[in-house]
Amino acid sequence: MSERSGLEDRVREVKVSYWVFGLSFGYLVASFLVPALLPTGTIPELSGRANLFDYASDSSWGNQPHSDEGSVGHDQAEHGGKFSWLELDPFSAFVYGFGDLNCHQKYERSWIINGNQMPVCTRDIGIFAGIAFAALLFSRRGANRWTIRDTILSVFPDERVEWCYLPDKRFMVAFGGIALLLLPTALDGGLQAITDYESTNLKRLLTGFPMGLGIGLLFSAMFAAHPKSFEFDAGRVLLPLNARLVPSVDDAETDDAEE
Repeated sequence: MSERSGLEDRVREVKVSYWVFGLSFGYLVASFLVPALLPTGTIPELSGRANLFDYASDSSWGNQPHSDEGSVGHDQAEHGGKFSWLELDPFSAFVYGFGDLNCHQKYERSWIINGNQMPVCTRDIGIFAGIAFAALLFSRRGANRWTIRDTILSVFPDERVEWCYLPDKRFMVAFGGIALLLLPTALDGGLQAITDYESTNLKRLLTGFPMGLGIGLLFSAMFAAHPKSFEFDAGRVLLPLNARLVPSVDDAETDDAEE
């Protein structure tokens, strides 16, 4: 039996971690590999919008003339010409299409490889690296402990988190910790949005990494926490300080005797 969860093994935790690691690290590697292998000058300087497709075809929003003074968009004709990721080979199209949907792809915030702009900005590179690292950590330390909060905390040695189990501050510590990991990106990006402050690519990379840690840890815990693995018997879950998700049998018998 696993001393970290109360289950026979950690197969589910490891499998979830490998999926999260594989997807994040795979895209991270592809973000460097694809622009390096494409012919030089295939990807021009881009500037789009987040959560929208801006460069799918020649008629897409990003290829239309926009003012360079705006927060997003520019006159694409003056920045290397029109670009359509649908005209690339299928794998490269997926990599740049995913970047188009999820990132602004602003050229001044991105690295250039082999004369080609990378599919995502440096902050996203840091985020994907952080997700991959968090998944790797979870594969070594993470344990299914029924709830997401306790599964998040399982990556730490039990003696390091015992202090939050006695007063039952686990929810605050687990999700407050995730929020703190997101804070550097929120501050760096937020200041750019409301002031004249302009971050650097190094700062974007460094602030994106802890955000990725938080996302990777949260995703790993969300998919690894699985009550059914305990056959819906919360009393089987092993927690620091011998805490229980439900009163133990001994405690219940003691309460009955006192009554």
